[in-house]
Amino acid sequence: MSNIIQAIINIANEPIVQLKDSYTSRNTINNIGQALEAYIQDAFANTVSESNLQKRNERISKVFSYLGNQNNPPDIILKAGDAIEVKKIQSKGAAIALNSSYPKNKLHSDDSKITDACRDCEDWTTKDIIYAIGVTSDKNLKHLWLVYGDCYAASRNIYTRIGKTIKEGVKEIEDIEFSETKELGRVNRVDPLGITNLRIRGMWNIDNPLKVYRDYYEADETKVFSLACIIREDKFHSFNSSDRESLSSHNDIVIKDIEIKDPDNPAKLLNAKLITLEVS
Repeated sequence: MSNIIQAIINIANEPIVQLKDSYTSRNTINNIGQALEAYIQDAFANTVSESNLQKRNERISKVFSYLGNQNNPPDIILKAGDAIEVKKIQSKGAAIALNSSYPKNKLHSDDSKITDACRDCEDWTTKDIIYAIGVTSDKNLKHLWLVYGDCYAASRNIYTRIGKTIKEGVKEIEDIEFSETKELGRVNRVDPLGITNLRIRGMWNIDNPLKVYRDYYEADETKVFSLACIIREDKFHSFNSSDRESLSSHNDIVIKDIEIKDPDNPAKLLNAKLITLEVS
Protein backbone atom coordinates (compact mmCIF):
# COMPACT_ATOMS: atom_id res chain seq x y z
CA MET A 1 0.00 0.00 0.00
CA SER A 2 1.47 3.34 -1.05
CA ASN A 3 1.70 6.32 1.28
CA ILE A 4 3.01 9.87 1.49
CA ILE A 5 6.40 8.81 2.87
CA GLN A 6 7.06 6.61 -0.15
CA ALA A 7 5.91 9.44 -2.43
CA ILE A 8 8.34 11.93 -0.87
CA ILE A 9 11.22 9.47 -1.25
CA ASN A 10 10.27 8.91 -4.90
CA ILE A 11 10.24 12.66 -5.52
CA ALA A 12 13.58 13.07 -3.75
CA ASN A 13 15.07 10.34 -5.93
CA GLU A 14 13.59 11.68 -9.16
CA PRO A 15 12.59 15.34 -8.89
CA ILE A 16 11.09 16.61 -12.14
CA VAL A 17 11.19 20.38 -12.41
CA GLN A 18 10.40 20.78 -16.12
CA LEU A 19 6.99 19.17 -15.70
CA LYS A 20 5.22 20.22 -18.87
CA ASP A 21 8.03 19.27 -21.23
CA SER A 22 8.60 15.97 -19.46
CA TYR A 23 4.97 14.86 -19.46
CA THR A 24 4.05 16.25 -22.88
CA SER A 25 6.68 13.98 -24.37
CA ARG A 26 5.15 10.93 -22.68
CA ASN A 27 1.44 11.18 -23.49
CA THR A 28 -1.42 13.53 -24.34
CA ILE A 29 -0.92 15.91 -21.39
CA ASN A 30 -0.86 19.48 -22.71
CA ASN A 31 -0.88 21.81 -19.69
CA ILE A 32 1.04 22.24 -16.46
CA GLY A 33 -1.95 21.41 -14.27
CA GLN A 34 -2.39 18.00 -15.88
CA ALA A 35 1.36 17.42 -15.69
CA LEU A 36 1.37 18.21 -11.97
CA GLU A 37 -1.42 15.74 -11.28
CA ALA A 38 0.36 13.06 -13.34
CA TYR A 39 3.56 13.67 -11.38
CA ILE A 40 1.72 13.28 -8.08
CA GLN A 41 0.25 10.01 -9.36
CA ASP A 42 3.70 8.80 -10.41
CA ALA A 43 5.22 9.78 -7.07
CA PHE A 44 2.73 7.67 -5.14
CA ALA A 45 2.77 4.82 -7.66
CA ASN A 46 6.58 4.79 -8.01
CA THR A 47 6.27 5.21 -11.78
CA VAL A 48 8.17 8.48 -12.22
CA SER A 49 10.66 6.86 -14.60
CA GLU A 50 8.25 4.33 -16.16
CA SER A 51 8.21 5.04 -19.90
CA ASN A 52 5.99 2.10 -20.82
CA LEU A 53 2.42 3.46 -20.73
CA GLN A 54 0.86 0.02 -20.34
CA LYS A 55 3.04 -0.84 -17.35
CA ARG A 56 2.34 2.57 -15.82
CA ASN A 57 -1.41 2.08 -16.22
CA GLU A 58 -1.22 -1.36 -14.60
CA ARG A 59 0.68 0.07 -11.64
CA ILE A 60 -1.71 3.02 -11.32
CA SER A 61 -4.62 0.58 -11.22
CA LYS A 62 -2.98 -1.39 -8.40
CA VAL A 63 -2.16 1.66 -6.26
CA PHE A 64 -5.28 3.83 -6.67
CA SER A 65 -8.95 3.02 -6.21
CA TYR A 66 -10.17 6.30 -7.74
CA LEU A 67 -8.95 8.92 -10.19
CA GLY A 68 -11.31 11.86 -10.28
CA ASN A 69 -12.18 14.85 -12.42
CA GLN A 70 -11.72 18.61 -12.21
CA ASN A 71 -15.24 19.32 -10.98
CA ASN A 72 -15.46 17.06 -7.92
CA PRO A 73 -12.99 16.41 -5.12
CA PRO A 74 -10.79 14.50 -4.61
CA ASP A 75 -8.46 13.97 -7.58
CA ILE A 76 -7.00 10.70 -6.32
CA ILE A 77 -7.66 8.02 -3.71
CA LEU A 78 -5.02 5.50 -2.64
CA LYS A 79 -6.37 1.97 -2.22
CA ALA A 80 -7.10 1.50 1.49
CA GLY A 81 -5.32 4.81 2.02
CA ASP A 82 -5.55 8.57 1.82
CA ALA A 83 -7.36 10.86 -0.59
CA ILE A 84 -5.35 13.49 -2.50
CA GLU A 85 -6.49 16.84 -3.87
CA VAL A 86 -4.05 18.44 -6.33
CA LYS A 87 -4.02 22.22 -6.81
CA LYS A 88 -1.85 24.52 -8.90
CA ILE A 89 -1.02 28.15 -8.21
CA GLN A 90 1.40 30.41 -10.08
CA SER A 91 2.32 32.80 -7.29
CA LYS A 92 3.57 32.16 -3.76
CA GLY A 93 0.96 34.61 -2.47
CA ALA A 94 -2.01 33.27 -4.41
CA ALA A 95 -5.01 31.78 -2.64
CA ILE A 96 -6.17 28.30 -3.61
CA ALA A 97 -9.50 28.22 -5.42
CA LEU A 98 -11.72 25.43 -4.11
CA ASN A 99 -14.82 26.58 -6.03
CA SER A 100 -18.01 25.16 -4.52
CA SER A 101 -16.24 22.71 -2.18
CA TYR A 102 -15.24 23.99 1.23
CA PRO A 103 -11.82 23.02 2.70
CA LYS A 104 -11.73 19.51 4.09
CA ASN A 105 -9.99 18.19 7.17
CA LYS A 106 -11.23 14.72 6.19
CA LEU A 107 -13.04 13.26 3.19
CA HIS A 108 -16.45 11.82 4.05
CA SER A 109 -18.36 9.35 1.90
CA ASP A 110 -21.64 11.20 2.57
CA ASP A 111 -20.26 14.45 1.10
CA SER A 112 -22.71 15.66 -1.56
CA LYS A 113 -19.83 17.11 -3.61
CA ILE A 114 -18.18 13.76 -4.38
CA THR A 115 -19.25 11.51 -7.24
CA ASP A 116 -20.94 8.13 -6.94
CA ALA A 117 -17.82 6.58 -8.47
CA CYS A 118 -15.74 8.05 -5.65
CA ARG A 119 -18.26 6.97 -3.03
CA ASP A 120 -18.32 3.41 -4.39
CA CYS A 121 -14.62 2.98 -5.24
CA GLU A 122 -14.09 0.92 -2.09
CA ASP A 123 -15.77 0.29 1.26
CA TRP A 124 -15.06 3.46 3.22
CA THR A 125 -16.65 6.10 5.42
CA THR A 126 -13.91 8.63 6.20
CA LYS A 127 -10.45 9.15 4.74
CA ASP A 128 -7.55 11.43 5.56
CA ILE A 129 -6.96 13.90 2.75
CA ILE A 130 -3.69 15.37 1.47
CA TYR A 131 -3.62 18.75 -0.27
CA ALA A 132 -0.84 18.67 -2.89
CA ILE A 133 -0.16 22.30 -3.82
CA GLY A 134 2.23 23.05 -6.65
CA VAL A 135 3.65 26.51 -7.36
CA THR A 136 4.40 26.55 -11.07
CA SER A 137 5.22 28.66 -14.06
CA ASP A 138 3.58 27.75 -17.34
CA LYS A 139 6.10 24.92 -17.71
CA ASN A 140 8.03 24.26 -14.52
CA LEU A 141 7.39 23.22 -10.90
CA LYS A 142 9.12 25.44 -8.32
CA HIS A 143 7.56 24.45 -4.98
CA LEU A 144 5.43 21.52 -3.86
CA TRP A 145 3.58 21.40 -0.54
CA LEU A 146 1.93 18.24 0.79
CA VAL A 147 -0.32 19.10 3.74
CA TYR A 148 -2.83 16.90 5.50
CA GLY A 149 -6.30 18.37 5.76
CA ASP A 150 -6.47 17.91 9.54
CA CYS A 151 -3.45 20.23 9.86
CA TYR A 152 -4.92 22.79 7.47
CA ALA A 153 -8.73 22.91 7.58
CA ALA A 154 -11.33 23.02 10.33
CA SER A 155 -13.97 20.35 10.91
CA ARG A 156 -16.70 20.34 8.30
CA ASN A 157 -19.44 21.69 10.58
CA ILE A 158 -17.53 25.01 10.69
CA TYR A 159 -18.09 25.39 6.95
CA THR A 160 -21.49 23.73 6.53
CA ARG A 161 -23.14 25.97 9.14
CA ILE A 162 -22.29 28.98 6.98
CA GLY A 163 -24.20 27.51 4.04
CA LYS A 164 -27.14 26.59 6.25
CA THR A 165 -27.26 30.10 7.73
CA ILE A 166 -27.19 31.69 4.28
CA LYS A 167 -30.05 29.45 3.11
CA GLU A 168 -32.17 30.25 6.14
CA GLY A 169 -31.48 33.95 5.75
CA VAL A 170 -32.55 33.97 2.10
CA LYS A 171 -35.74 32.06 2.93
CA GLU A 172 -36.73 34.82 5.37
CA ILE A 173 -36.90 37.41 2.57
CA GLU A 174 -40.55 38.18 1.87
CA ASP A 175 -42.27 37.28 -1.38
CA ILE A 176 -39.56 35.09 -2.90
CA GLU A 177 -39.68 31.55 -4.24
CA PHE A 178 -36.69 29.60 -2.93
CA SER A 179 -35.62 26.21 -4.32
CA GLU A 180 -33.18 23.73 -2.84
CA THR A 181 -30.33 22.79 -5.21
CA LYS A 182 -26.92 21.13 -4.99
CA GLU A 183 -25.56 24.65 -4.62
CA LEU A 184 -26.73 26.92 -1.81
CA GLY A 185 -30.06 27.35 -3.52
CA ARG A 186 -31.98 29.28 -6.15
CA VAL A 187 -34.49 32.11 -6.02
CA ASN A 188 -37.04 31.69 -8.82
CA ARG A 189 -38.98 34.34 -10.74
CA VAL A 190 -37.27 37.34 -9.21
CA ASP A 191 -38.77 39.87 -11.66
CA PRO A 192 -42.44 40.74 -12.34
CA LEU A 193 -42.40 38.74 -15.61
CA GLY A 194 -41.17 35.68 -13.75
CA ILE A 195 -38.35 35.06 -16.20
CA THR A 196 -35.28 35.71 -14.03
CA ASN A 197 -33.77 33.31 -11.52
CA LEU A 198 -30.92 33.85 -9.06
CA ARG A 199 -28.44 31.04 -8.44
CA ILE A 200 -26.77 31.13 -5.02
CA ARG A 201 -23.49 29.24 -4.84
CA GLY A 202 -20.41 29.19 -2.69
CA MET A 203 -17.01 30.02 -4.15
CA TRP A 204 -14.47 28.98 -1.54
CA ASN A 205 -10.76 29.74 -1.40
CA ILE A 206 -8.10 29.20 1.23
CA ASP A 207 -4.66 30.73 1.85
CA ASN A 208 -1.94 28.53 0.41
CA PRO A 209 0.43 26.59 2.72
CA LEU A 210 3.44 28.74 1.81
CA LYS A 211 1.64 31.63 3.51
CA VAL A 212 -0.03 29.68 6.31
CA TYR A 213 3.16 27.91 7.43
CA ARG A 214 5.78 30.52 6.58
CA ASP A 215 6.80 30.76 10.26
CA TYR A 216 7.87 27.11 10.08
CA TYR A 217 9.50 26.98 6.68
CA GLU A 218 10.36 29.37 3.87
CA ALA A 219 12.02 27.87 0.82
CA ASP A 220 15.33 29.12 -0.48
CA GLU A 221 14.41 30.80 -3.77
CA THR A 222 17.90 30.16 -5.12
CA LYS A 223 17.09 26.45 -5.20
CA VAL A 224 15.63 24.91 -8.35
CA PHE A 225 12.90 23.06 -6.45
CA SER A 226 11.62 22.62 -2.91
CA LEU A 227 9.16 20.28 -1.23
CA ALA A 228 7.56 20.67 2.18
CA CYS A 229 5.16 18.34 3.96
CA ILE A 230 3.23 18.85 7.20
CA ILE A 231 1.72 15.82 8.88
CA ARG A 232 0.46 15.14 12.39
CA GLU A 233 2.90 13.17 14.52
CA ASP A 234 0.44 10.33 15.20
CA LYS A 235 -0.27 9.97 11.47
CA PHE A 236 3.46 9.93 10.73
CA HIS A 237 4.00 7.12 13.22
CA SER A 238 1.09 5.13 11.77
CA PHE A 239 3.24 4.30 8.73
CA ASN A 240 5.50 1.27 8.92
CA SER A 241 8.91 1.68 10.46
CA SER A 242 10.84 0.68 7.35
CA ASP A 243 9.29 3.57 5.39
CA ARG A 244 10.05 6.01 8.20
CA GLU A 245 13.63 4.76 8.45
CA SER A 246 14.12 5.13 4.69
CA LEU A 247 12.85 8.69 4.91
CA SER A 248 15.06 9.56 7.89
CA SER A 249 18.18 8.10 6.25
CA HIS A 250 17.75 9.90 2.93
CA ASN A 251 20.58 12.40 2.52
CA ASP A 252 18.44 15.14 0.95
CA ILE A 253 15.42 14.98 3.28
CA VAL A 254 15.14 16.87 6.58
CA ILE A 255 12.57 15.96 9.25
CA LYS A 256 11.77 18.41 12.04
CA ASP A 257 9.40 18.27 15.01
CA ILE A 258 7.05 21.27 15.11
CA GLU A 259 3.90 22.40 16.90
CA ILE A 260 1.07 23.80 14.79
CA LYS A 261 -2.21 25.46 15.71
CA ASP A 262 -5.23 23.20 15.85
CA PRO A 263 -7.49 24.35 12.95
CA ASP A 264 -10.54 23.95 15.22
CA ASN A 265 -9.00 25.71 18.22
CA PRO A 266 -5.87 27.84 17.64
CA ALA A 267 -5.26 28.01 21.40
CA LYS A 268 -4.32 24.32 21.22
CA LEU A 269 -1.04 23.17 19.67
CA LEU A 270 -0.67 19.90 17.79
CA ASN A 271 2.51 17.85 17.52
CA ALA A 272 3.47 17.55 13.86
CA LYS A 273 6.34 16.75 11.52
CA LEU A 274 7.78 19.11 8.94
CA ILE A 275 9.50 17.21 6.13
CA THR A 276 11.50 19.24 3.62
CA LEU A 277 13.55 18.66 0.49
CA GLU A 278 15.50 21.21 -1.54
CA VAL A 279 17.12 20.61 -4.92
CA SER A 280 19.92 22.89 -6.12
